[in-house]
Amino acid sequence: MPKKRSGGGLSPTQQAAKFLGVSVLAGAVLAGIALPAVGALGLAAKGSVEGFDALPTNLKTPPLSQRTTILDAEGGTIATVYSRDRTVVDLKDISPYMQKAIVAIEDSRFYEHGAIDLKGVLRALNKNARSGGVSEGASTLTQQYVKNVFVEEAGDDATKVAQATQQTIGRKIQELKLAIQVEEELGKKKILENYLNITFFGQQAYGVEAASQRYFSKHAKDLTVQEAALLAGIVQSPSRYDPVNDEAEATKRRNVVLNRMAEVGDISPAQAEKAKKAPLGLKVSRPKNGCITAVDNAGFFCDYVREVFLSEPVFGKTRKDRAKVWNQGGLTIRTTLDPQAQESVQQSLKDHVYQSDSVAAASTLVEPGTGKVLAMGQSKPYGYGKNETEINYSVDHASGGSNYGFPTGSTFKPFVAAAALEEGRPATQEYPSPYEIPYPEPVQTCSGKPWLNTAGEKVPNESESEVGPYRLKKAMALSVNTYFVQMVADIGLCPVMKMTDALHVVQGSGEKLPEVPAISLGSKGVSPLTMASAYAAFASRGMYCTPIVIESITQKIGDKQQSLDVPKSTCSRAMSEKTADTVSTLLQGVVDSGTGKAAGLTDRDNAGKTGTTDERKNAWFVGYTPNLSGAVWVGSASQQVQMKDITIGGQYHDLVFGGAVPGPIWKDAMTGALAGKDSPSFNLVDIPDEDKNKDKNKDRDKEKPDDGNNGDDGFIAGLTDGGNGNGGGDGGFPGNLIQGPGNGPGGRH
Repeated sequence: MPKKRSGGGLSPTQQAAKFLGVSVLAGAVLAGIALPAVGALGLAAKGSVEGFDALPTNLKTPPLSQRTTILDAEGGTIATVYSRDRTVVDLKDISPYMQKAIVAIEDSRFYEHGAIDLKGVLRALNKNARSGGVSEGASTLTQQYVKNVFVEEAGDDATKVAQATQQTIGRKIQELKLAIQVEEELGKKKILENYLNITFFGQQAYGVEAASQRYFSKHAKDLTVQEAALLAGIVQSPSRYDPVNDEAEATKRRNVVLNRMAEVGDISPAQAEKAKKAPLGLKVSRPKNGCITAVDNAGFFCDYVREVFLSEPVFGKTRKDRAKVWNQGGLTIRTTLDPQAQESVQQSLKDHVYQSDSVAAASTLVEPGTGKVLAMGQSKPYGYGKNETEINYSVDHASGGSNYGFPTGSTFKPFVAAAALEEGRPATQEYPSPYEIPYPEPVQTCSGKPWLNTAGEKVPNESESEVGPYRLKKAMALSVNTYFVQMVADIGLCPVMKMTDALHVVQGSGEKLPEVPAISLGSKGVSPLTMASAYAAFASRGMYCTPIVIESITQKIGDKQQSLDVPKSTCSRAMSEKTADTVSTLLQGVVDSGTGKAAGLTDRDNAGKTGTTDERKNAWFVGYTPNLSGAVWVGSASQQVQMKDITIGGQYHDLVFGGAVPGPIWKDAMTGALAGKDSPSFNLVDIPDEDKNKDKNKDRDKEKPDDGNNGDDGFIAGLTDGGNGNGGGDGGFPGNLIQGPGNGPGGRH
């Protein structure tokens, strides 16, 4: 048995055929599309009426898509984004000239007829009969509005747009029926308002307000008679009558509208002649859409806001649902971006790393205790040209970043220290820390199956003069590799994994960190945002807060405003206050007299850690004050550039260290971001000074001047499942992989 169709079992064509038996309504259709005479169809009037009545009358009018505005924390505009450039306005905010012009040229009897203009139908039928084709249509403004609703509902789906605009009998009849409904429910003024807000005026402008801004850089309420006539004339064919690309054709069309306005009595003939002599008076504002237009190079932050919106269930159950809300637009998104911090970050990056350099730099600042992302920038601007990129180096791959993040080197060591302190190891913990050792075995894992150094891999320190025993404070300041490998062997891998889980430290790919000893030396890729957020937990005395970028959202749907729920930061205790305070004490030593001395701030408490990875492909500085945490990465996104004998930001470096390039970037960015802000103090703990290696370390420091670069490199890394470390920047130890083959980027301190 054939499947029954809606409408009493009739197809749209059969419905149309029955409907065409009603002579008047048939004329309305015939005026719009070429069909044979009604009599030739042999239709019965009664059956036609029944078929017409069976058509659905529910016009689901979608809210008009509008531009979305992204604001900083102070209410300043970062960027405007939209799928369709449109600003919905009330009829009272549209020039009376514009209202009269569109009615005069599109449907001069608009206020006199219902949904169907019978006189217009007869006129069109007569003219079309004489011409033998369709030389004139009789669609009313209401019918045009209905068609535009279908187009709007189709969005950017080309197939649906084609269906919405196809000239078929079924489509035409449906438009007529729905036009009757619209006339009954809305009334003339509301229909005119809706039409002027929905229709396309060319040049990416939807609605009269956007068109007025695009062509004349003014509000629709301020349009003059000749400007209104120009816009009204565009509607029939936006490409043909585009005044930007064909001024002569647009002028002719404008004058046709002016003549028509005079014919129907909207303006006098004298007014029409005067307006026709006036120049077009264009003052074009080019479309400014998308994150590429963001101020202070906040394009990457803008893009991250979009990715957060599309990933948060609070905005819709599925990504498709969330995308629909985003594309609908009309959003005003207040973000966490601090304009002072953003400007400082960008200026620091610009000063230290040039856009044309073979390497790039990225920096992110986060507020401890709240998770608010205050700044996010990089040296290569957001864009599509040379030395520009759309890849956000500060975030994970799922949020528009690198596939893998970047190996963190020794900036990972504070996580190991925090894990050991939580396990009860004292801040004075001491290990032999020789210059070079095989990776100790066995090392306990979370699964209970011990890790074994089956490949016999070894780990060296930066310099042969780095020989223990060392205590934790000195080992952290000098970034001693063998110390932290021995610490992991002592406490096992599971405490380290638990600590990184609590700090939400994952690879840039989104995968968990591998449970292998070499992870203590930062061999896996992590994003700057992840690192800044993790270090913020030290600053907030052990409380980790998930990063957030959205403070509030309001959405305009038609002429109504509504507030949307937004995701909140979730804070949880990652470690005890004592552990966090101890780590802060240790890391203050790094900037006071260790590898991060060049990054140290002079006017407030601060702490941090340097890191440089295998073959000097990545250099890091991650640090914080009690009220701001920041991470800086320098390297190449491709991980192909070795930062040896290299010029960065106009300054030559024989070897790049975490303290040499990232450190000063961090210092300048933080200084500007914190200018005028409170200067709270850390809750430092008393860690006894070390005396056992006092003379030895003094001699070592003479050999290697303390310029902020000491002890921050020279190791192989790559000693994980999937690395392929190729040795240190100073000819360091080659690293074959311990746990299976792979080709992931190797890392070291």
